[in-house]
Amino acid sequence: MSGYTREDVKIDSHGTACAAWLYRPTGAENPPIIVMAHGFAAIRALRLDAYAEKFAEAGYAVLVFDYRGWGDSEGEPRRVLNIRAQHQDWRAAVAHARSLEGVNTAKVVLWGTSFGGGHALHLASADHAVAAVIAQVPHISGPASAFSQPPSLVARLVAAGARDQLRAITGRQPYRVPAAGYPGEVAMMTSPDAAPMAIRLAGDRYEELLDQNDVAARIALRVPFYSPGRRTPRVIAPTLVQIAERDTVTPFQVALKAAKRLPRGEVRTYDCQHFEPYLDPYFDTVIAHQIEFLATHVPPAQC
Repeated sequence: MSGYTREDVKIDSHGTACAAWLYRPTGAENPPIIVMAHGFAAIRALRLDAYAEKFAEAGYAVLVFDYRGWGDSEGEPRRVLNIRAQHQDWRAAVAHARSLEGVNTAKVVLWGTSFGGGHALHLASADHAVAAVIAQVPHISGPASAFSQPPSLVARLVAAGARDQLRAITGRQPYRVPAAGYPGEVAMMTSPDAAPMAIRLAGDRYEELLDQNDVAARIALRVPFYSPGRRTPRVIAPTLVQIAERDTVTPFQVALKAAKRLPRGEVRTYDCQHFEPYLDPYFDTVIAHQIEFLATHVPPAQC
């Protein structure tokens, strides 16, 4: 099967419009639908279309959205990462997928990467109507991720977070830090591959998207308390967890331990760093494993 259409759609999340792409495979009747969102401080323009295109060519409908306040979605203030709000956006996107005509609303798949992979696991632990889950290099443990960085950087991020929280309380604009930076910089993610891969993910749009590489620093106070991996025993849907063996953003052993607690889990590991699955030479293998998993558990519709 090949060929698809893509249209721009809006998803209402608590009165604010989230921008989304809706892919429909050509000629497929009632295909399963995959709901997709990106990771920490990231937007759909950073290569989620590459995944969606492969899924659509394989016979799946796909709904790819930006969180409120991010990317092409509405919402103010911009680029404030609110975990609870992002959960609400996920639920709104799933509800939208289940309201669509021409798709199999009983076969909704959650696909999340990095922080979004943690969100997908979190939602699937409560929504047992989900048909399957794909969690790519997922955020698993708040303490493991937060304290995998040098203590001096953790201290500076906590100070920045406190400064930003005070600004929020007093009604001022957020105090921001870079989302992805180089080792030694004050940024939320400073693994060796973070900044270089952010540049590669942006591609030709790097200059245009450069000013979106920041986040309100208050999230540094909240990440240590967000551990969706604790919920994996409650995820009853078939779940594919893809883990990078040299990951310092989501430490490998922590992710592996959580994945092994999934009742219907399948684990794939890759000799790479956290951001490398998005691009060559790993992308083709990663997406092939995802499509193989989907074909087993949520087979595409017949044309």
